[in-house]
Amino acid sequence: MNQVVTEKKRIYLSSPHMSGNESKYINEAFHTNWIAPLGPNVDEFEKELASYVGTRDAAALSSGTAAIHLALLLLGVEKGDTVFCSSLTFVASANPILYQGAEPVFIDSEPDTWNMSPQALERALSDAKKSNRIPKAVIVVNLYGQSAKMDEIINICDQYQVPIIEDAAESLGSSYKGNKSGTLGYFGVYSFNGNKIITTSGGGALVSNDEESLKKARFLATQARDPALHYQHSTVGFNYRMSNILAGIGRAQLEVLDDRVAARRAVFSKYEEALRSHEAIAFMPELEQTTSNRWLTTLTVKFEKKMKIIDNLNRQNIESRPVWKPLHLQPVFKGCTYYPHKENICVSSDLFYIGLCLPSGSNLSNEDQDFVISKIKEVL
Repeated sequence: MNQVVTEKKRIYLSSPHMSGNESKYINEAFHTNWIAPLGPNVDEFEKELASYVGTRDAAALSSGTAAIHLALLLLGVEKGDTVFCSSLTFVASANPILYQGAEPVFIDSEPDTWNMSPQALERALSDAKKSNRIPKAVIVVNLYGQSAKMDEIINICDQYQVPIIEDAAESLGSSYKGNKSGTLGYFGVYSFNGNKIITTSGGGALVSNDEESLKKARFLATQARDPALHYQHSTVGFNYRMSNILAGIGRAQLEVLDDRVAARRAVFSKYEEALRSHEAIAFMPELEQTTSNRWLTTLTVKFEKKMKIIDNLNRQNIESRPVWKPLHLQPVFKGCTYYPHKENICVSSDLFYIGLCLPSGSNLSNEDQDFVISKIKEVL
């Protein structure tokens, strides 16, 4: 692919968007000398996040990956176990399975949401029961802000008594039939990485209605220090807690989350209005009775045109990229079991081949978006 040859400012897929109120909480941390990990901002951020999404508790952590890892630990996942996971997702959804020495089994997407296929999940669980290898958990990813078909997935998992970890790293602020994304599984996971809909620079959270489990999550995330005068540790712990300063950023970001969702949905609507007349393009669907935060605007277009669009945008210093490469195709997971949506129909692989992500930040200006659209139209 050709290198960028212009001096134009970079238009990113999803850049951080500060509210202006972050300094209030950061300065408060400095003035009170709460610089070390934990502190009042962490406590309040956890309460405010739990209140926003509607769970009983939330644990602020160093990353969404850490949250998935702790969820697996709390569900008793260990060496030799299996965990089912969406295939069309970022590698962080599945890496913690390997941390525990467990074996991932990857489940294909379906066309209506691009998320986990209930049909493939049903076949996988049926096979698992026959071989007496029921998974310890199912990790369901809500891709690019769109919720999976959670009713169907929950019903299937309930039949086999398998708990769900809802990876909502990309879908904070989205909703499914009146419930906030990330609250439908036993555990929910959020990411506050710099490119997410709100950010704490780096960070994540684990949410649940099981308050005792989240109490244990905090214990494990703080090096599993026993309640003793001296430093005593009876189990392996982790350095997974969010700092008080970063939690302050999160508090200010959470205040404007609904505004950020509205802005990203407006970006999506403008792309759709400008490009929907082109027969070659189809946008990521939005399931009925759901609201996607449209974290990234994604669409499908023939592979050759996709690569030409990426190249043309890159020449103008505009960031774009294919959708996630399915995990069952990643070298690190070579040999892992994979269940396609239907026999000879692999939806996630097809989406990787023709799927494209466009600049979608809530701070994307109308002028910059018009420029991006014009460069796409040059190819179309």
